[in-house]
Amino acid sequence: MSKSVEIRWHGRGGQGAKTAALLLADVAFKTGKYVQGFPEYGPERMGAPITAYNRISDTPLTVHSNIYEPDYVVVVDETLLESIDVTAGLKQEGAIIINSERPKDALIPLLRGYQGEVYVINAREISMQTLGKNYPNSPMLAATVAVSGVMEKGAFLDEMQASFKHKFAKKPEVIEGNMKALELALDVVGK
Repeated sequence: MSKSVEIRWHGRGGQGAKTAALLLADVAFKTGKYVQGFPEYGPERMGAPITAYNRISDTPLTVHSNIYEPDYVVVVDETLLESIDVTAGLKQEGAIIINSERPKDALIPLLRGYQGEVYVINAREISMQTLGKNYPNSPMLAATVAVSGVMEKGAFLDEMQASFKHKFAKKPEVIEGNMKALELALDVVGK
């Protein structure tokens, strides 16, 4: 990656889109990248739409604004497709990654004519299988790394393991479940 990659996340409060964007910034920074990771909210309440952003680059970042023409869009909650134009400004050579149980063909009509790459991952199923609860942010984070190529997958997994060990030191089952979720999502999306 020689240029800056811009990612816009769409989710609802409590689903982990903000956390995923901040984690992505953290692990990218630890692999030597220049990063930005920040949220934008309306009313701060559980279930309200939120947007979060990442800029990741090999060179210093000088732009400090929201992202209006992202390379990638990540949709953590597919119900937002019906109420928000998640593809606004999305570059045709980029991609959109959607958390859904529905097939890609069922979602394309909701993308307002977007012609770029569309990836669908069932993050709910992965998180239920690996964590026993619906925490879609870990699978969506891994899918984003796989599709965007912002960092090498091995380095990503190593840094995430270190982050989880620090954050969940007294809950090894949470570390193991999250790592399995990341690995499974990387395999499912693969690129």
